Amino acid sequence: MSLTSGPILPTLLRLALPNVLAMTMTVAVGVAETRYVGLLGTAPLAAMALVFPFAMLVQMMSAGAMGGGVSSAVSRALGAKDPERARTLALHAVVIGAVAGLLTSVLFLAFGPALYHALGGRGEVLEQAARYSGVLFFGAVLIWLLNTLASVLRGTGDMRVPSVTLLVSSALQIAIGGALGLGLGPIPSYGMPGIAVGQIVATGVGVAFLVWWLGSGRARMTLSLRGFTMRGDMFADILKVGALACLSPVQSVLTVLIFTGLVARLGVAELAGYGIGQRLEFLLIPIAFGIGVASVPMVGMAIGAGDVARARRVAWTAGSVSAVMLGVLGAIVSIAPDAWAMLFTRDETVLVHARSYLRWAGPAFAAFGFGLTLYFASQGSGKVLGPVLASTVRLVLVAAVGGWLATHHAEAWQYFALVAAAMLVYGAGTALAIRVTPWRATPRAAAPPSPPGPSAPSSTVSR
Repeated sequence: MSLTSGPILPTLLRLALPNVLAMTMTVAVGVAETRYVGLLGTAPLAAMALVFPFAMLVQMMSAGAMGGGVSSAVSRALGAKDPERARTLALHAVVIGAVAGLLTSVLFLAFGPALYHALGGRGEVLEQAARYSGVLFFGAVLIWLLNTLASVLRGTGDMRVPSVTLLVSSALQIAIGGALGLGLGPIPSYGMPGIAVGQIVATGVGVAFLVWWLGSGRARMTLSLRGFTMRGDMFADILKVGALACLSPVQSVLTVLIFTGLVARLGVAELAGYGIGQRLEFLLIPIAFGIGVASVPMVGMAIGAGDVARARRVAWTAGSVSAVMLGVLGAIVSIAPDAWAMLFTRDETVLVHARSYLRWAGPAFAAFGFGLTLYFASQGSGKVLGPVLASTVRLVLVAAVGGWLATHHAEAWQYFALVAAAMLVYGAGTALAIRVTPWRATPRAAAPPSPPGPSAPSSTVSR
């Protein structure tokens, strides 16, 4: 099987391509929905800005963090030649996704308006945010289930089906959200709630297809509820990676919120310039995500098969590929920042700060991609604490140094230099954490006893 014995780089690139395409489509959804909301007016646009970080957080937790825990557990079981355990883990993952989705709905339906008010939402903006959020998070269980089922398939090494499903779901979301939000022919405009309904309907279609696919016998692993009973050790195998990994996106969102608040104190032009640069940073994340998610089953199956050395080679290869790709893009925008910045504005006062951000942060994109991809690879090993702590260090650095800069009347370029430094620390910290953390092979399923005779011991721990 190519995931456990094939050449690492070609296999990794083959698995990564559909993921990168699917994630790029989700970026297109964000661009389209922002365009739709912008046509509705300034208040809806401001309202969406309040809800967006939390919507992104749910996606990052369900797809990248807990999703990585699901893929890790399933792939390690398959690598250990225990398909029955893999199937049972997949069903436990669905339970986790459903419960997490319900908790997300309760949280944001109950406390969403208070959160948006705390972020500065008032009057019509707060009302629009509450309406949009109420519809969007009412369907949170579908978001969690879609990403959980996709992660189950990725854990088996199948990247094509979940990626195509997400591509189709994203296209439906753009079409339905636009029709319901802006109105189309006999369909009236329902505003922001209509755009949210578009996401719910499209996501529901994706969930229905993946449920059918996993139960049809066409997937690499068939799921059935027959004889299923919930077991604590199965939940623990997923949550020991997924629950801990969820801290990383939370810290990432906090880092963005803190830095946005710091730059906002400088003025509108500085904030606008930072926003242009940050938008590029968000567009680069799908590349690191796509490569990182592709590495999870390769690392997990190698760990399950007892080949820890191969698992580490996969991790370093994935991180290096991501670093090279993001490093090239970062170098381009740091040398020619107007190629990106002038897509959004011709205001010279804003362009000055956008150029400054790109020239400082661009060279550090490689380190950021390296660290983010290694974070996903570590999920395949079941050892994710170190990369999560690296994210914590990044958050503390931004908060501490940013606070010091704020009290010393720093200029915008100094904050942008801090962004670059934080990326470098994150990349180096994640690499160090993986380097010093022992990875151990998963115990294999019981096999028939082998004939008596001498055998050489083998090591299952590697640094």
